Amino acid sequence: MEIEIKKKLAKNWFKILQDMICQDIEELEGKKNFISTEWKRNKKKDEGGGEYRILKEGKIFEKVGVNFSEVYGKFSNEFRGKIPGTNLNPSFWASGISIVMHMKNPHVPAMHFNTRYIYTSHGWFGGGIDITPCIKDTKLKNWFHDELKKCCDRHNKNYYKKYKKWCDEYFYLPHRKELRGIGGIFFDYKKDNWKKNFSFVRDVGITFKKIIREAVKRKNKKKWSKKDKEIQYEKRGRYVEFNLLYDRGTKFGLQTGGNVEAILMSLPPTAKWK
Repeated sequence: MEIEIKKKLAKNWFKILQDMICQDIEELEGKKNFISTEWKRNKKKDEGGGEYRILKEGKIFEKVGVNFSEVYGKFSNEFRGKIPGTNLNPSFWASGISIVMHMKNPHVPAMHFNTRYIYTSHGWFGGGIDITPCIKDTKLKNWFHDELKKCCDRHNKNYYKKYKKWCDEYFYLPHRKELRGIGGIFFDYKKDNWKKNFSFVRDVGITFKKIIREAVKRKNKKKWSKKDKEIQYEKRGRYVEFNLLYDRGTKFGLQTGGNVEAILMSLPPTAKWK
């Protein structure tokens, strides 16, 4: 398949998924709508850009950001070599969707999702899903991982174990010696079979769409206290620490001249540290 067709198919899927997720969230909220902002990577020349959508102060979602991007250009000499395929050619193209949800009810977990397709001298998919509850719920954890396993098993029986382990290792705060949340799946550098990989990436997106609705349905009506909210604020502090210190997407976005507001949309509206 032609390279440009692969890029277009991946980009179009990410844009469609952005629309579907935003529509679902607005339906759940009822009276709240997203505020959309379009941005360009370089105002002087065409290097792509994107659109980020933010919904704040909803009855369910305290803050949710859904970001689509398609950027291209050349890596700086400092950044070359850190990304596969850039040693010989510094040019790159990247498109993806990134979603972060911070909930009003502390019983509903914060949720994170992203999928992307990057092309340098070759192309690959990456991404994942993980959630961060602030109040322990073994039943929710088991259900969540069961949904991810079913998604992975539809494509390869080895995916879930491999990508769960990768997620646990990735979403870890070394300075705190603790996991960010209850894990999920994380994958990167998927380049062996484009059609199969693209099918998997689409399924991961649809699975996340399902997880949002079900998690809200299960947990949003549960009563919470001021103490629960304080626990949530402190857990959000850990979320901030990970995203600013270790997150690959944050680093990639900032180092490639991405929109700062879109990149930092993952940060919660309120967080606390003891």
